[in-house]
Amino acid sequence: MTQLDLFDAPPPPPPATDPQPASVDKRLAELAGRLPARLYLGTSSWSFPGWQGLVYAGRHNKTELSRRGLLAYGQHPLLRTVGIDSTYYRMASAQRLRDWAQQVPRDFRFLMKAPEELLAPWSRQPGRDNPRYLDAGYAAERVVGPFLEGLGEKAGILLLQFPPQGRGIATEPRRFAERLYRFLAALPKGPRYAVEVRDAPLYGSELLAALHHGGALPVLSVHPRAAPPAVQERLYVERPVGPLVVRWMLRRDRAYEEARADFAPFNRLLAPDPASRALLAGLCRRALAAGDDVYVIANNKAEGCSPLSLAGLAEAIAREA
Repeated sequence: MTQLDLFDAPPPPPPATDPQPASVDKRLAELAGRLPARLYLGTSSWSFPGWQGLVYAGRHNKTELSRRGLLAYGQHPLLRTVGIDSTYYRMASAQRLRDWAQQVPRDFRFLMKAPEELLAPWSRQPGRDNPRYLDAGYAAERVVGPFLEGLGEKAGILLLQFPPQGRGIATEPRRFAERLYRFLAALPKGPRYAVEVRDAPLYGSELLAALHHGGALPVLSVHPRAAPPAVQERLYVERPVGPLVVRWMLRRDRAYEEARADFAPFNRLLAPDPASRALLAGLCRRALAAGDDVYVIANNKAEGCSPLSLAGLAEAIAREA
């Protein structure tokens, strides 16, 4: 009889089952067939267990969905892009991005957030400025390089989402715009850069000029800290040539934490926002008619469930197409 070696490694765990797509809704499939190929609809991240039956079949936790959920997400008839939000807090390696890119179809495109450390003027250490703020060299090496290398042809939009900049910057829009222009002009050519600001005073002709001359796109953002969407719409009528980028994040009468608590597990439309939906549908139709690509990223906190928000938006776009 052979004695069991107490130092033998335990048997490997059984292989995890990759998340599978939810059953295809024939109405969604028909709707998707009526939409232009230039329209990229997607959600802000993808690892939400509450989407069982909407995007995913069966039960899966956040970790499983984060690692392999895009295999199922990419088979949803409407979802052809997704926002990578985690890179705002910590940049992903090129290999991690490549793993995600390999899970989705060839015509899928990613919208990835650049890290906050490039976009926040303050340091995590009280009383100190952030040495990485608008550092184009650091951005080129640590962000743009992995973005292009990892996502390859599926690299869609590199998003520069500026957090609130503080009174010293937000009250001087021209100064901010000049510094933003210098940063954009120094970035490597190739990616489509898009800029979103969370300080309403920064919206104006100075910001638009910085984006135009710096080769970046404005983001139309539905968020309480941004300028009202109608103001942005008027400002961006003469936006730089290129894709329209929309981020449908949060109603103006709600706080983020409140919406997260009220809407979890994000499987129903609990606070429909027909005004925002109608405005965004009109913007999308006009851009598509002009021959532009359109990216729309929806957050669960906008109405309660981003896949359902996008289905409603797609219906509104197709209805008038």
